[in-house]
Amino acid sequence: MTEAPLWTPDPQQLQDSPWMAFAAFAGERAGLSLVDPFALHDWSITDRDGFWSALWDFCGVRGTKGERIVENGEAMPGARFFPDAQLNFAENLLVRSGTEPAMLFRAEDKISRQMSWDELAALVSKLQQAFRAHGVGKGDRVAAMMPNMPETIAFMLAAASIGAIWSSCSPDFGVRGVLDRFGQIEPKLFISCDGYWYNGKRQLVTDKLAEIAAELGAEATVIVPLLDDAEAVAAAVPGGQSLAAFIADYAAGPVVYEQLPFSHPLYILFSSGTTGIPKCIVHSAGGTLLQHLKEHRLHGGTNPGERLFYFTTCGWMMWNWLASGLSVGATLCLYDGSPFYPDGNVLFDYAADERFAIFGTSAKFIDAVRKAGLEPMKTHDLSSLRLMTSTGSPLSPEGFNFVYEGIKPDVHLASISGGTDIVSCFVLGIPALPVYRGEIQGPGLGMAVDVWDEDGKSITGEKGELVCTKPFPAMPIGFWNDPGDEKYHAAYFARFDNVWTHGDFAEWTAHRGIIIHGRSDATLNPGGVRIGTAEIYNQVEQMDEVAEAICIGQEWDDDVRVVLFVRLAAGVELDDALQAKIRARIRTGASPRHVPAKIIAVADIPRTKSGKITELAVRDIVHDRPVKNQEALANPEALELFADLAELRT
Repeated sequence: MTEAPLWTPDPQQLQDSPWMAFAAFAGERAGLSLVDPFALHDWSITDRDGFWSALWDFCGVRGTKGERIVENGEAMPGARFFPDAQLNFAENLLVRSGTEPAMLFRAEDKISRQMSWDELAALVSKLQQAFRAHGVGKGDRVAAMMPNMPETIAFMLAAASIGAIWSSCSPDFGVRGVLDRFGQIEPKLFISCDGYWYNGKRQLVTDKLAEIAAELGAEATVIVPLLDDAEAVAAAVPGGQSLAAFIADYAAGPVVYEQLPFSHPLYILFSSGTTGIPKCIVHSAGGTLLQHLKEHRLHGGTNPGERLFYFTTCGWMMWNWLASGLSVGATLCLYDGSPFYPDGNVLFDYAADERFAIFGTSAKFIDAVRKAGLEPMKTHDLSSLRLMTSTGSPLSPEGFNFVYEGIKPDVHLASISGGTDIVSCFVLGIPALPVYRGEIQGPGLGMAVDVWDEDGKSITGEKGELVCTKPFPAMPIGFWNDPGDEKYHAAYFARFDNVWTHGDFAEWTAHRGIIIHGRSDATLNPGGVRIGTAEIYNQVEQMDEVAEAICIGQEWDDDVRVVLFVRLAAGVELDDALQAKIRARIRTGASPRHVPAKIIAVADIPRTKSGKITELAVRDIVHDRPVKNQEALANPEALELFADLAELRT
């Protein structure tokens, strides 16, 4: 018996959608019927020249396209997209003018304001002039330790307008975490806030900022006011000046856009792993723009003026993705602070007040709302919400159910997956297809996604490696300071020659959807059988007694045994009865092979700054191996809870 879909597209809304408009546009040019979404995807990866050229034209990219679309198109890496093109990323984001809001901003319950399209352009103009006065030009790096606020996006646009390279992190990073990232790329300008709000409290940054600025040695450190303390903070920081002082000498005028090659570097993003200093991943302006236009306009169906929200910090690639929403004329809804202050309703309050069309968040947030017993469907007017997206970790089948039972019954739920590596998605929502419980709808247009077994053969209904078999524009230019592209090649192309191996453990479904079972480098191998950690989390984290879990494989007796750590709900103890209940749940919901040999209660679970649990770091601690990049963690002290445990010696 086939499971019924949780959601199916409304025929009239689909007919009026950008997805169908593009299918008609591309089909007419190609002389094909591309109304069927599977036919459209198949065409997009077989006729890549036709697809990417049609996407450029349909989305109205500002720039010169050139004659050639894909050069050396079978080489990965090595393919070049739009090698003759000239464009400017910022010009393609500052697409509207007027007094309508380009961005709305809330910092918990302390600050609420907005910035119009005209105000944004005026600030970008002043910043651009100030950048040039400080000698910032093409290829120079501009680094920011900033909250998710309008000024951050304005600084990024000013950098992009002149061909500088932007890199950012959130202000909760420690000194070492910031220097491990920005110290590698030697920024000419460094930007920071004067502090931020979290859990209702003022969080000061002056002391660590002074230490960071002194070691970075940038031409200037610009302090942006959020706590109204920018002048005092600037005075305490080497080379510091407030934002007001930085732009005081300049009047707003038309923004001047440098026309640059499609492959000109735009962003440097950093890997969030804990296996060494972060890798500096360099992304191109053209590749990022075209990929984000595709995802916002076609897969998300975003229209000008719609309210677009993603809960993210500036240290996660979803911030870069959110910023690109300006390219389709959307109004960005920015939020900085705790998503549970003063309680779990705060983001739904924001959504109802501002009438979000798109609400983006993490699987962990959805699960936390469910476990808090909240039902936004009953307490908030979410009538404007048409699309909810989830990423960061696999969304459990129960998470899918909760969205439809507790948040909105007719919303298009799009579980999405990609990463910092491509600053976008491999698999995501498709507005022309049904949503099935526990499944991502399918691959992005132009993305030749597949699942391969150990021998490099395509498999369906079995778990294997998520791969991409053909080049795509959002592939990184490379890694910063990586002679001969050795680290870049080792990261993605060493497993299968000329094929991108992403590091996700995945499975095709009968609906041609996809399930992500966790990271392939964190898969468990008891008795030589590969098991995805997400399969265990899907069972355990639905139990009221378990707040959160993390699972690793421990090397034991010439094999690997499954060890499950659980953070329990308040007042719950891990007695024999609960252990038996957990094992029974896993045995019946997953399989006997998934049942852990050991279950251990812990007070906390380590996670990265972007909220992802860190199985590899826990595995290293358990095996008495050093965790090199602890600054990538939001709570590194939690690692101590996993060291030298007596339960793991028997």
